[in-house]
Amino acid sequence: MYLFISPWLIGFLVFALYPILSSLYYSFTDYDIIHPPQFIGLANYAEMFGNDLFWKSVTVTLRYTLISVPIQLLLALGFALLLNQKIPLRGFFRTAMYFPSMVSGVAMSLLWYWIFNPQIGLFNYMLSWFGIKGPAWLMNPDTALYALMIMSFWTAGSGMILFLAGLQGVPASLVEAAKLDGAGRFKVFLHVTLPMISPVLLFQLIMGMIDSFQVFTQAFVMTQGGPNYSTWFYVYNLYTSAFKEYRAGYSSALAWVLLVVVMLFTALVMKLSNRYVHYEGGKR
Repeated sequence: MYLFISPWLIGFLVFALYPILSSLYYSFTDYDIIHPPQFIGLANYAEMFGNDLFWKSVTVTLRYTLISVPIQLLLALGFALLLNQKIPLRGFFRTAMYFPSMVSGVAMSLLWYWIFNPQIGLFNYMLSWFGIKGPAWLMNPDTALYALMIMSFWTAGSGMILFLAGLQGVPASLVEAAKLDGAGRFKVFLHVTLPMISPVLLFQLIMGMIDSFQVFTQAFVMTQGGPNYSTWFYVYNLYTSAFKEYRAGYSSALAWVLLVVVMLFTALVMKLSNRYVHYEGGKR
């Protein structure tokens, strides 16, 4: 048996476990990739928490998470509810909604870079139909982050597919029983449908939160962290430290702080979910 799993085991040890443990060690060192690492204890962490750019990246990332993730969930759920109805060309619309999620991050960023162009972009052109002069979205510190949030809504189709699967798993007998008791559509959704799909909602919330903490491609391709650090995301800050400043030790410390924060937020959401998430087999 061990012979058969040895390729996976060797790959895991060499390409996963060893880099993880190495980065933990490097986070306590002054390491520039070229010269041997020198142990400096907690100096990287002390510098990190006293660095204004670190706190700027935390603020930008949290703003993005708190605004974009809930809206993406609402959009995905709304589209799923709509496309769960018996409407013409339902299969086509489901495919069309999911298709943007298959586009690579770089290609999507380049496409939206053109859409947000202040002179020839499609977004400002559509605003001009209503007599609104659109701003220079990616060049204005007040709008650059919101532009990336709007771009993130384009991939709501991936969440829609999961919600759609959850909606189709809601027992029809419960819905019919609620209607016989006089419940309208809103009450059926609130007291029957929503509790039954709450595990899907919890999964989407956690995955969306983790993804939002790791935003990088959009900021790298479209804004380079600016203007005025308005899109200086946490992972972009990590990338800059590692591959532009060649501070592998400091960037390793950033990565481990991110891991701890993601674990804490996930544990908090899971703890709060005990009161609101319904499981068919009872409590977790």
